[in-house]
Amino acid sequence: MDGITVAAVFFGLVFLTVSMAVKLVPQGTKFVVQRLGKFHKTLGPGLNFIMPYIDKVAHKVTTKDIVMDIPSQEVITKDNAVMVVNAVSYINITSPEKAVYGVEDYRLAIMNLVQTSLRSIIGEMKLDEALSSRDMIKARLKEAISDDISDWGITLKTVEIQDITPSATMQNAMEEQAAAERQRRATVTRADGDKSAAILEAEGRLEASKRDAEAQVVLAQATQVAINKVTEAIQDKELPAMYLLGEKYIGAIQDLSTSENAKTILLPADLPAAVRGMLGGK
Repeated sequence: MDGITVAAVFFGLVFLTVSMAVKLVPQGTKFVVQRLGKFHKTLGPGLNFIMPYIDKVAHKVTTKDIVMDIPSQEVITKDNAVMVVNAVSYINITSPEKAVYGVEDYRLAIMNLVQTSLRSIIGEMKLDEALSSRDMIKARLKEAISDDISDWGITLKTVEIQDITPSATMQNAMEEQAAAERQRRATVTRADGDKSAAILEAEGRLEASKRDAEAQVVLAQATQVAINKVTEAIQDKELPAMYLLGEKYIGAIQDLSTSENAKTILLPADLPAAVRGMLGGK
């Protein structure tokens, strides 16, 4: 092997060694270094040096805030209503060592933790309460998962509930229930109206009957007074009775003559005699 070849190999090894020893870490990133398979240290942004051949960069971890979309899932409320809920969480890795070695896949772990916590929190609420308590669910969710993910070197910045709605099946059931309730109220309203109308009509008939009865009483009293005066004047007790009976008789004949079925009306030739005969007179 000539000198040129030896020099080329030498400089190649030097270049490889330097490239392995010098690490330039970009802003917003940290490198996790292992030495002989074991965690050794974390490299921050800028120029860093490690031991070539025995140290290696095992993981590159971002220190920027990470937005994690939590997929939609169906949850069951306390009153057995089915809801669809999804969320979004904002996290920051504060300890790359724990994030790498403390959990197999921190993204998957956080997603499962959020979904499980959502099912537990909403499962303690009724449908109406869950729909109107988005802020309370958010606060309880953040409290539930913050301690767990801090063990993985991760800080939960915030978590937001994006959508919380009844499932399609539940929405259809709610619409049918609302329609049935509207129909029930309409039926009750119509029934109340019919009842009120019937009561008013009955009260009207009762009042009319009372008025008619009062009129009959007044008329009878007036007639009695008239009969008494006539009797006193002519000193004949039979004549007033004949007068009243004749009046009734003539009224009945008039009613009969106005009937649709009336054809011919025959009156007795001697009406006073006929009336007297009704009274048993001679």
